[in-house]
Amino acid sequence: MLDDSDKPKSQARERFDVIYLALRERICLLDYPPGMRLGEEELAQEFGVSRTPLRRVLSRLETEGLLESRQGVGTFVTSFDMEGLRATYRLRLELASLIGRLDPLPVAPESLERIRALIARLDRGPRPDRREMARLFLDFYQESLALIGNPPLREITERLYFLTHRIYLTLMPQMDAAAEVEIFRREMAETLSAMEIGDIEAVGLIRRTHISLCLRRMELAPIPEQP
Repeated sequence: MLDDSDKPKSQARERFDVIYLALRERICLLDYPPGMRLGEEELAQEFGVSRTPLRRVLSRLETEGLLESRQGVGTFVTSFDMEGLRATYRLRLELASLIGRLDPLPVAPESLERIRALIARLDRGPRPDRREMARLFLDFYQESLALIGNPPLREITERLYFLTHRIYLTLMPQMDAAAEVEIFRREMAETLSAMEIGDIEAVGLIRRTHISLCLRRMELAPIPEQP
């Protein structure tokens, strides 16, 4: 089992990123649901590291609002409340409109092809289950994130997205699944059309509109009990 002191700096950073991205994805796909306790020893063994580098990852995820540490008890996946959700979504709304205004990056042809492939996955059917939908959301989101050239905007946009993504996924069973699939497909198609002509400002406005509509639908959905 390795500690960061036993590895070159670049390798330690790479190992940190691997663990961080893996745990963040598990939280956001609800593999680790709200209220779940994470076992440090088990995770350290899984990733082949000591607890020191693992705790650095857990500390970052805690800073980002995905985990909380309880003194003498352990580390848990955070729950959520609708008021906090609304505040986060309101900030996301304002940031979305900046995507095409603050140093936007050019659209890569490969990105267009990936979005077309995502739309094709939806069109092939059958209707994806909740986890597959979550995977599609994440894949599509990465294409939007790739257009943000302003580093601080990119960082906060990414952080807030992962904070709210799992909340939407938690509420999805209380929503109209067929309608959610169709709304998501429409967002991808509209975004693709804007990207094809290089209108990044329109991409941001489309994102903003769909964030607003998503929040409204979530507010109307019954809130499931949380640990």
